[in-house]
Amino acid sequence: MADILTPALGESVTEATIAKWTKKVGDPVKKDELLVELETDKVSLEVVSPADGVLGDIKAAEGDNVVPGTVLGSVTEGASAAAAPAAAPAAAPAKAAKADAKAAPAAAAPAAAAIDITVPVMGESVAEGSMGKWVKKNGDTVKKDELLVEIETDKVAVEVSAPADGVLTIAADEGATVTPGQKIGSISGSGAAASAPAAAPAPAAPANTGSAQVSAAKNETLSPAVQRVVGENNLDPKAIDATGPKGNITKADAIAAIGQASAPAPAAAAASAAPRADQPREERVKMTRLRQTIARRLKESQNTAAQLTTFNEVDMTNVMALRAQYKDVFEKRHGVKLGFMSFFTKAVVAALHEIPAVNAEIDGTDIIYKNHYDIGVAVGTDKGLVVPVLRDADTLSLAGIEKGIGALGKAARDGSLTMDQMQGGTFTITNGGTYGSLMSTPILNAPQSGILGMHNIVQRPMAINGEVKIRPMMYLALSYDHRIVDGKEAVTFLVRVKELLEDPARALLDL
Repeated sequence: MADILTPALGESVTEATIAKWTKKVGDPVKKDELLVELETDKVSLEVVSPADGVLGDIKAAEGDNVVPGTVLGSVTEGASAAAAPAAAPAAAPAKAAKADAKAAPAAAAPAAAAIDITVPVMGESVAEGSMGKWVKKNGDTVKKDELLVEIETDKVAVEVSAPADGVLTIAADEGATVTPGQKIGSISGSGAAASAPAAAPAPAAPANTGSAQVSAAKNETLSPAVQRVVGENNLDPKAIDATGPKGNITKADAIAAIGQASAPAPAAAAASAAPRADQPREERVKMTRLRQTIARRLKESQNTAAQLTTFNEVDMTNVMALRAQYKDVFEKRHGVKLGFMSFFTKAVVAALHEIPAVNAEIDGTDIIYKNHYDIGVAVGTDKGLVVPVLRDADTLSLAGIEKGIGALGKAARDGSLTMDQMQGGTFTITNGGTYGSLMSTPILNAPQSGILGMHNIVQRPMAINGEVKIRPMMYLALSYDHRIVDGKEAVTFLVRVKELLEDPARALLDL
């Protein structure tokens, strides 16, 4: 007999609650098969079977609190093997029944058991989420791995796909609050088999139905946000290049396709500009969990830190010339484009080395100085602003930084960022210039003490050695926590960033 024990729950976690047993007493189990789910105030844990056998007893019921090392139940080893001979005699009539089985209709086959669709683990410290809009309706036939619904949490959006082919039964409505492991629907395998004969009499399609089938398939996997963009702009899904996970169309793909679509006739444009009688003057939409969290954290940051912003401007002439000279060779050598973010990241890391207070944080009455440089990069997505973290940026080359930022940006837009990728940054860079921003005062990403705002590069007349010359200029903004960073340190930090960008050779010479 093998005991089922409560595992170690992690640092500072002393107890857990039994959330759900997946097996009943007497059920046969396999080694490493999931038996019970535990919930703590930080994470959800899965406990698996220690051996093959039968679940002997359950000593901790659902809802009970347990501590590491507690015996949850036991598995009687070898019991499943003993059950095999009892089933063996049933095989004797198989030969006699084989002929009848050939003539038996498909409907006589036993119905396959329904497969539950459950809420996946949504990351550390994420205890619940909100159901988004179901892509499929109750009773629809679905394919394995087909997108069914998105669950929104206060940090990430989690996609839930069909675990098997079959017919969908929905158990959790849009907007409902759900927790990891909760059943939100099921897939009936027998329904898929039953629906196949009904579909057979459909008339033969013309030769060009291949594209229509692709269009239908793409429509079935569109998320609600993408459906809205496609519907409002009369886009053809089959003509949109999909870059999302599992070949799905993202909202960015749909928006990019708008510009490629042919312009409507002037008469049609005039007609669409006319106000619709059935269109409401106002619309109330519930904030997503991510948007609620963004709002709460930004307001907490304003209320907690003594925020101040200092400005400077940088002449981008030399960086732009260096980039133009080597961008083709760089891309051919490293397989990634040379952008400005790598130069800014290098300059920021060098300035953080000199002014460690900007790379620190306040914890109560203590100051924690960070000797690692994990740079958060703010990324705008269709669901809101997220800040994935580029780890150990001080150890990366320009190519490594560009590859890292590119991978994080893609994961952010696809909604596939992990919790680890979004936590633990020491300093943040945000680039409003990509949207045309000329100047801004960024809000701190608490508990960090500094955030650098990049802006649009604009050709402006500048006085250079007594002469007026046109130069590509960018405003820089450093918001900092005045409780820990003095004005002199903030200005010095921003000047160092400016110097390293205006003269990139300084970085090579460690000046």
